[in-house]
Amino acid sequence: MSATTQAAQGPGDGGADAEVWRNAEKALAALSETGDLDRLVQLARVVGSAQDALSDDIVGRLAGTAADGLDLLDRVNRSGVVRALPAIVALVEHGDLDRLVQLARVVGSAQDALSDDIVSRLADLATRAICLIDRVTRGDAIDKLLDLAERGPAVQFISDFFACLDNAGREVQAGQPARGGIGGLWSLMKQPENQEALRFMLSIARQLRAGCVARAETGGETPR
Repeated sequence: MSATTQAAQGPGDGGADAEVWRNAEKALAALSETGDLDRLVQLARVVGSAQDALSDDIVGRLAGTAADGLDLLDRVNRSGVVRALPAIVALVEHGDLDRLVQLARVVGSAQDALSDDIVSRLADLATRAICLIDRVTRGDAIDKLLDLAERGPAVQFISDFFACLDNAGREVQAGQPARGGIGGLWSLMKQPENQEALRFMLSIARQLRAGCVARAETGGETPR
Protein backbone atom coordinates (compact mmCIF):
# COMPACT_ATOMS: atom_id res chain seq x y z
CA MET A 1 0.00 0.00 0.00
CA SER A 2 1.32 3.44 -0.89
CA ALA A 3 1.81 6.39 1.51
CA THR A 4 -1.03 8.31 -0.16
CA THR A 5 -3.48 5.50 0.49
CA GLN A 6 -2.34 5.20 4.14
CA ALA A 7 -2.76 8.94 4.65
CA ALA A 8 -6.26 8.75 3.19
CA GLN A 9 -7.17 5.83 5.43
CA GLY A 10 -5.57 7.36 8.55
CA PRO A 11 -3.96 5.53 11.41
CA GLY A 12 -4.79 1.92 12.01
CA ASP A 13 -6.06 -0.77 9.67
CA GLY A 14 -9.52 -1.42 8.33
CA GLY A 15 -12.42 0.55 6.88
CA ALA A 16 -13.81 1.55 10.31
CA ASP A 17 -10.69 3.53 11.20
CA ALA A 18 -10.71 5.19 7.81
CA GLU A 19 -14.34 6.26 8.28
CA VAL A 20 -13.56 7.73 11.69
CA TRP A 21 -10.62 9.61 10.27
CA ARG A 22 -12.71 11.05 7.44
CA ASN A 23 -15.40 12.22 9.90
CA ALA A 24 -12.73 13.87 12.04
CA GLU A 25 -11.35 15.66 9.00
CA LYS A 26 -14.81 16.92 8.11
CA ALA A 27 -15.40 18.15 11.66
CA LEU A 28 -12.04 19.91 11.75
CA ALA A 29 -12.74 21.51 8.39
CA ALA A 30 -16.13 22.76 9.61
CA LEU A 31 -14.59 24.15 12.80
CA SER A 32 -11.89 25.86 10.76
CA GLU A 33 -14.40 27.42 8.37
CA THR A 34 -16.62 28.82 11.16
CA GLY A 35 -13.69 30.00 13.28
CA ASP A 36 -14.61 27.71 16.16
CA LEU A 37 -11.25 25.95 15.90
CA ASP A 38 -9.44 29.17 16.81
CA ARG A 39 -11.81 29.67 19.71
CA LEU A 40 -11.12 26.18 20.97
CA VAL A 41 -7.40 26.84 20.75
CA GLN A 42 -7.79 30.11 22.71
CA LEU A 43 -9.96 28.36 25.30
CA ALA A 44 -7.33 25.67 25.69
CA ARG A 45 -4.70 28.36 26.20
CA VAL A 46 -6.86 30.08 28.85
CA VAL A 47 -7.39 26.78 30.67
CA GLY A 48 -3.69 26.04 30.47
CA SER A 49 -2.81 29.49 31.83
CA ALA A 50 -5.31 29.04 34.66
CA GLN A 51 -3.79 25.68 35.52
CA ASP A 52 -0.32 27.22 35.53
CA ALA A 53 -1.51 30.07 37.79
CA LEU A 54 -3.22 27.78 40.29
CA SER A 55 -0.51 27.42 42.85
CA ASP A 56 -0.97 25.58 46.11
CA ASP A 57 -1.61 28.89 47.93
CA ILE A 58 -4.37 29.94 45.55
CA VAL A 59 -5.97 26.50 45.68
CA GLY A 60 -5.97 26.69 49.48
CA ARG A 61 -7.58 30.14 49.41
CA LEU A 62 -10.29 29.02 47.00
CA ALA A 63 -11.00 25.99 49.15
CA GLY A 64 -11.23 28.23 52.26
CA THR A 65 -13.58 30.64 50.50
CA ALA A 66 -15.82 27.79 49.38
CA ALA A 67 -15.87 26.37 52.90
CA ASP A 68 -16.75 29.78 54.39
CA GLY A 69 -19.53 30.21 51.85
CA LEU A 70 -21.03 26.84 52.69
CA ASP A 71 -20.79 27.59 56.40
CA LEU A 72 -22.55 30.92 55.86
CA LEU A 73 -25.36 29.26 53.91
CA ASP A 74 -25.74 26.69 56.68
CA ARG A 75 -26.00 29.42 59.32
CA VAL A 76 -28.57 31.33 57.26
CA ASN A 77 -30.72 28.22 56.91
CA ARG A 78 -30.49 27.47 60.63
CA SER A 79 -31.23 31.02 61.78
CA GLY A 80 -34.52 31.19 59.87
CA VAL A 81 -33.61 34.27 57.85
CA VAL A 82 -35.45 32.71 54.93
CA ARG A 83 -38.75 33.33 56.73
CA ALA A 84 -37.90 37.03 56.92
CA LEU A 85 -37.25 37.39 53.20
CA PRO A 86 -40.91 38.23 52.31
CA ALA A 87 -40.91 41.05 54.86
CA ILE A 88 -37.57 42.34 53.55
CA VAL A 89 -38.89 42.22 49.97
CA ALA A 90 -41.98 44.21 51.05
CA LEU A 91 -39.79 46.81 52.75
CA VAL A 92 -37.71 47.18 49.60
CA GLU A 93 -40.75 47.48 47.31
CA HIS A 94 -42.46 50.12 49.46
CA GLY A 95 -39.29 52.10 50.10
CA ASP A 96 -39.48 51.49 53.85
CA LEU A 97 -36.00 49.98 53.90
CA ASP A 98 -34.51 53.28 52.70
CA ARG A 99 -36.47 55.11 55.40
CA LEU A 100 -35.13 52.73 58.05
CA VAL A 101 -31.61 53.37 56.82
CA GLN A 102 -32.15 57.13 56.96
CA LEU A 103 -33.66 56.82 60.45
CA ALA A 104 -30.63 54.84 61.58
CA ARG A 105 -28.39 57.58 60.19
CA VAL A 106 -30.37 60.23 62.08
CA VAL A 107 -30.11 58.27 65.32
CA GLY A 108 -26.40 57.74 64.74
CA SER A 109 -25.88 61.46 64.10
CA ALA A 110 -27.81 62.30 67.26
CA GLN A 111 -25.66 59.90 69.26
CA ASP A 112 -22.52 61.46 67.82
CA ALA A 113 -23.79 64.96 68.69
CA LEU A 114 -24.68 64.06 72.29
CA SER A 115 -21.60 65.21 74.10
CA ASP A 116 -21.17 64.90 77.88
CA ASP A 117 -22.19 68.53 78.37
CA ILE A 118 -25.43 68.11 76.42
CA VAL A 119 -26.26 64.89 78.26
CA SER A 120 -25.74 66.65 81.60
CA ARG A 121 -27.99 69.53 80.54
CA LEU A 122 -30.72 67.18 79.38
CA ALA A 123 -30.52 65.24 82.62
CA ASP A 124 -30.74 68.47 84.64
CA LEU A 125 -33.69 69.65 82.56
CA ALA A 126 -35.49 66.34 83.04
CA THR A 127 -34.86 66.49 86.80
CA ARG A 128 -36.29 70.02 87.04
CA ALA A 129 -39.31 69.06 84.94
CA ILE A 130 -40.03 66.10 87.23
CA CYS A 131 -39.69 68.32 90.31
CA LEU A 132 -42.06 70.89 88.76
CA ILE A 133 -44.63 68.22 87.95
CA ASP A 134 -44.33 66.86 91.48
CA ARG A 135 -44.91 70.30 93.00
CA VAL A 136 -47.92 70.95 90.78
CA THR A 137 -49.53 67.60 91.48
CA ARG A 138 -49.07 67.91 95.26
CA GLY A 139 -51.53 70.81 95.52
CA ASP A 140 -55.03 71.16 94.15
CA ALA A 141 -54.11 73.64 91.41
CA ILE A 142 -54.53 71.07 88.64
CA ASP A 143 -57.96 70.06 89.95
CA LYS A 144 -59.06 73.68 90.09
CA LEU A 145 -57.85 74.35 86.56
CA LEU A 146 -59.63 71.25 85.29
CA ASP A 147 -62.78 72.23 87.16
CA LEU A 148 -62.54 75.70 85.67
CA ALA A 149 -62.02 74.32 82.18
CA GLU A 150 -65.14 72.15 82.51
CA ARG A 151 -67.27 75.19 83.20
CA GLY A 152 -68.57 76.68 79.99
CA PRO A 153 -69.08 80.28 81.25
CA ALA A 154 -65.60 80.39 82.76
CA VAL A 155 -63.96 79.32 79.51
CA GLN A 156 -66.06 81.83 77.60
CA PHE A 157 -65.08 84.55 80.08
CA ILE A 158 -61.38 83.83 79.57
CA SER A 159 -61.85 83.95 75.80
CA ASP A 160 -63.77 87.22 76.04
CA PHE A 161 -61.12 88.64 78.37
CA PHE A 162 -58.31 88.11 75.89
CA ALA A 163 -60.49 89.42 73.06
CA CYS A 164 -61.20 92.56 75.12
CA LEU A 165 -57.48 93.06 75.71
CA ASP A 166 -56.85 92.89 71.98
CA ASN A 167 -59.68 95.29 71.15
CA ALA A 168 -58.61 97.71 73.88
CA GLY A 169 -55.06 97.79 72.56
CA ARG A 170 -56.29 98.59 69.06
CA GLU A 171 -58.66 101.27 70.37
CA VAL A 172 -55.88 103.00 72.33
CA GLN A 173 -53.56 102.98 69.33
CA ALA A 174 -56.23 104.41 67.02
CA GLY A 175 -57.55 107.04 69.48
CA GLN A 176 -56.35 110.53 70.29
CA PRO A 177 -53.67 110.91 72.95
CA ALA A 178 -54.86 112.11 76.38
CA ARG A 179 -54.82 115.88 76.92
CA GLY A 180 -54.11 115.60 80.65
CA GLY A 181 -55.32 117.84 83.42
CA ILE A 182 -58.52 117.98 85.41
CA GLY A 183 -60.54 118.91 82.33
CA GLY A 184 -59.60 115.80 80.46
CA LEU A 185 -60.32 113.62 83.49
CA TRP A 186 -63.68 115.34 83.94
CA SER A 187 -64.49 114.75 80.27
CA LEU A 188 -63.77 111.04 80.68
CA MET A 189 -65.84 110.73 83.82
CA LYS A 190 -68.86 112.35 82.14
CA GLN A 191 -69.15 109.47 79.67
CA PRO A 192 -71.56 106.74 80.90
CA GLU A 193 -69.57 103.84 79.41
CA ASN A 194 -66.47 104.95 81.31
CA GLN A 195 -68.44 105.07 84.54
CA GLU A 196 -69.76 101.54 83.91
CA ALA A 197 -66.23 100.31 83.19
CA LEU A 198 -64.95 101.90 86.39
CA ARG A 199 -67.77 100.33 88.38
CA PHE A 200 -66.95 96.92 86.86
CA MET A 201 -63.28 97.26 87.80
CA LEU A 202 -64.21 98.30 91.32
CA SER A 203 -66.43 95.24 91.65
CA ILE A 204 -63.51 93.01 90.60
CA ALA A 205 -61.25 94.75 93.09
CA ARG A 206 -63.76 94.19 95.90
CA GLN A 207 -64.05 90.50 95.05
CA LEU A 208 -60.26 90.13 95.03
CA ARG A 209 -60.00 91.88 98.36
CA ALA A 210 -62.71 89.70 99.88
CA GLY A 211 -60.92 86.57 98.68
CA CYS A 212 -57.60 87.72 100.13
CA VAL A 213 -59.21 88.52 103.45
CA ALA A 214 -60.98 85.15 103.59
CA ARG A 215 -57.76 83.34 102.72
CA ALA A 216 -55.92 85.16 105.48
CA GLU A 217 -58.61 84.26 107.99
CA THR A 218 -58.55 80.56 107.05
CA GLY A 219 -54.78 80.26 107.33
CA GLY A 220 -53.88 80.45 103.67
CA GLU A 221 -56.52 77.99 102.39
CA THR A 222 -58.66 79.10 99.49
CA PRO A 223 -62.30 79.42 100.53
CA ARG A 224 -64.76 77.27 98.61
